[in-house]
Amino acid sequence: MPLFNNTAMKKIAITGPESTGKSSLAESLSLRFAAAWVSEYARVYLKKLDGAYTFDDITLIAKGQAASEDLLSSGHSPFLFCDSDMLVCKVWQEYKYGFCDPWVEKAFQERHYDLFLLCNTDLPWVYDPLREHPARRGELFSLYLQALESYNKPFIIISGQGTERLNMAIDKILNFDLKIKKL
Repeated sequence: MPLFNNTAMKKIAITGPESTGKSSLAESLSLRFAAAWVSEYARVYLKKLDGAYTFDDITLIAKGQAASEDLLSSGHSPFLFCDSDMLVCKVWQEYKYGFCDPWVEKAFQERHYDLFLLCNTDLPWVYDPLREHPARRGELFSLYLQALESYNKPFIIISGQGTERLNMAIDKILNFDLKIKKL
């Protein structure tokens, strides 16, 4: 049973560098809040890709992620937890290719999220064939932080191991939600 009865769905982006627990956190939060969850579209896309991805593939991934979010945002869930978001695609393109597709940049600026949970790099790196930068997570984290601050996006840094990380996210969401209701 949902914890909140308000009719406006809160859209929360779970973002940050690779291997920082975004997918686990998104799934756990969706279960905790009996809420909808948008899985990371990049995983599905990249697993089907025959060969290396390109700059244009990242734009297609961003569009697929946005479409998945839009599909689930019309439901009656109290929250929509988005495992990945436009910021991931923005940072990914800028870091790998030196620039960002205007569509991705505009989507990052204009798509509404009530809150971003920026996952810290304090979890151990876990190998996955889709991951690329085990030694650069701190550098990438700084890029995420800089973008969120530069565009004045509402965000909270999530840290900790295991249930500590999940409990921190739950506490921050509950406190943030209360602030929204008071406005």
